[in-house]
Amino acid sequence: MSYLLRLVVPDRPGILGAVATALGTAGIDIVSVDVLERGGGVAVDDIVVDLPSGRLPDSLITAAQAVPGVQVESLRPFAGPLDTHRELELLEALARTATDPPPTLAVKLLAAELPRVFHSGWAVALAGEDPCEVLAASDAAPSFDGMTVPWMPLRGPQLLPSEADWLPERWREMAIEMMAAPFGDPQTAVVLGRSGGPAFRRSELLRLVHLTGIAASVAHLPPA
Repeated sequence: MSYLLRLVVPDRPGILGAVATALGTAGIDIVSVDVLERGGGVAVDDIVVDLPSGRLPDSLITAAQAVPGVQVESLRPFAGPLDTHRELELLEALARTATDPPPTLAVKLLAAELPRVFHSGWAVALAGEDPCEVLAASDAAPSFDGMTVPWMPLRGPQLLPSEADWLPERWREMAIEMMAAPFGDPQTAVVLGRSGGPAFRRSELLRLVHLTGIAASVAHLPPA
């Protein structure tokens, strides 16, 4: 079974090699590594690993934290397709939508593909505020229909933590972490979420802003 490990590691040469050695010694295969951010002497890495049959997930934590200075921020099952060129493929698909208006096609594409890009649980595109309208939603997305979202209109990207007062009680119990970015104008937003954490990092929020900005530009290009 595959798992996604989020590690906070000392930002020094050789640390990923030491982690790989520790995991390999424990019989755990590394499938991919994404460096999310670096700064303040540490780096945050997402590592997809394959755990041999019969092994407990706790063994991943034990193996990784055997390396001095390494902390496991989160561990969760990983069931999505692995693709080391996720963002490039999304951008190529967005470029193709430029020849196939209306703009809603780009919105639907973002909602469907962003969870794969960010290793998140779901994505939705919303419009309005009281109540909001769901323009598109991926599989597993919770229902925003009829909800009032106080952060709309969205004039800039935001991290939306799981303890916010506006969230339904059930969502807070599930520790749903979210981030949102405007799509073209403040009245439209793309929201990514995942249950049980980890919280989204500012580096992930900046990636979302980049992708939604490109998508909005493509969606509003005049017909060729």
